[in-house]
Amino acid sequence: MLARLSIRDIVLIERLDIEFATGLAVLTGETGAGKSILLDAFALALGGRGDAGLVRHGAEQGQVTAIFDIPKNHPATKILAENGLDDTGEMILRRVQLADGRTRAFINDQAISVQTLRAVGAALVEIHGQHDERALVDAATHRLLLDAFAGLEKDVAGVETLWDARRTANTELEEHRASMERAAREADYLRHASGELKQLAPTDGEETSLAHRRTTMMQGEKIASDLREAQEVVGGHNSPVAALSAAVRRLERRGVNSPALVEPAVKAIDVAINALEEADQHLLAALAATDFDPAELERIEERLFALRAASRKYSTPVDGLAALAAKYAADVVLIDAGASRLKKLEQAAIEADARFAAAAKKLSAARQKSAEKLNKAVNAELAPLKLERAKFITQVTSDEATPGPQGFDRVEFWVQTNPGTKPGPMMKVASGGELSRFLLALKVVLSDRGSAPTLVFDEIDTGVGGAVADAIGARLARLAGKVQVMAVTHAPQVAARADQHLLISKDALDKGKRVATRVNALAADHRREEIARMLAGAEITAEARAAADRLLKAATA
Repeated sequence: MLARLSIRDIVLIERLDIEFATGLAVLTGETGAGKSILLDAFALALGGRGDAGLVRHGAEQGQVTAIFDIPKNHPATKILAENGLDDTGEMILRRVQLADGRTRAFINDQAISVQTLRAVGAALVEIHGQHDERALVDAATHRLLLDAFAGLEKDVAGVETLWDARRTANTELEEHRASMERAAREADYLRHASGELKQLAPTDGEETSLAHRRTTMMQGEKIASDLREAQEVVGGHNSPVAALSAAVRRLERRGVNSPALVEPAVKAIDVAINALEEADQHLLAALAATDFDPAELERIEERLFALRAASRKYSTPVDGLAALAAKYAADVVLIDAGASRLKKLEQAAIEADARFAAAAKKLSAARQKSAEKLNKAVNAELAPLKLERAKFITQVTSDEATPGPQGFDRVEFWVQTNPGTKPGPMMKVASGGELSRFLLALKVVLSDRGSAPTLVFDEIDTGVGGAVADAIGARLARLAGKVQVMAVTHAPQVAARADQHLLISKDALDKGKRVATRVNALAADHRREEIARMLAGAEITAEARAAADRLLKAATA
């Protein structure tokens, strides 16, 4: 619940801190004291539209802070978690309005978007008045309120799950059907191409390998004759190895008598013989590498020609032919096996549709039944509010042809203001005063379900008095037993039932050169005096004070 509202440098407000109690808090004061400015500032803190005109004259910026104490499982904490914000147990909403029109938003001193602030604010506070019924404008809100009243949240969640399963099943069916239709249009081409590529059987990297082999073979053919000639000189019939070996043997025989003369020459010739033999081995290996079957070269060239022809035909690099062949083969399999899978997917979609429809019908029946209970409960509140001839109607329209995640029901709150008149949407049919009272009756019935923890009513008692104003006060007090309620009011009957009475006043400062709005909590005597002023006007009489005493006593009886 709202603990404190702190306002700085807003129009007519230099510095203002308001501590709010639980229960019913009323704000009263003379016309022009600044009640609307106070509510505008509060709305700004909740994510309302910014306005440079809200900044106090001479200030660079204004600031509004609203501090709430909320339970851990409150929907607002979920919004914090979704946006990566810390939950400290105390939620501090702060909005800075700059004089140039820009605004900045913070939650727990962490900068956030205005959209996030607005979402959190909507979960914490509802502001209602004759011209601000934003919580009831959207028909989707009516469905949520009916579901909350009936306790159907789990049923709705189940329908949403079935809707997701239904959508998934139908999406898979449509995608498979589209794939089959596309494949069927190209069936002949796919079968021919798949067969041709299967016969060609290309492999990754094949072109590079074949081209390298062909290059090696063609280069070897050119140097083979030179290799053979060199090998003939080094190791063939003309090789000097035999003559050198014979010369070494002769020198070794003579070397017995003259080793110093012979041994160096023998060693040098041995080195030459070894070098020639090593060269012969390299030449023989090179000749073996250049030795190829001409038919193999022809087969390589034919293979390269076939691969490159297929590459041009299918507009795909040679290295991509293997993947293309796999894709075409898969498409052919899809054509052959797709019909069987299509039947399975069609059956799955039919079953998903049936499960969703069954759950949605059950939910719709529950909503219809709950709508009657809601109508009865709200209508029971209307007579004391001088709407005894009016009728509240929860209009539930079901259309199975237009399903959605929450079923196929559209819920809208209608009213009939007088017998014989045509019922219609509450926002269009009811006048301002009637609308406020319908709203109050609805909120009393829904106080513990589907309601924000803090409700603000802006002069919903305008245009009524006496017993009707007293009935409004009684219902606000009853509502305040379950949620925090704040009411800006001119009705003394409403003010008398408050748990906290705040007086809004305008004070002159600097010898009348400027004015400022103040908000003061009233003690018992001052409270009686304010209620007496509300009863009597400018001149407070003894009779007015006595009447105020009677209202206060009656409120506590």
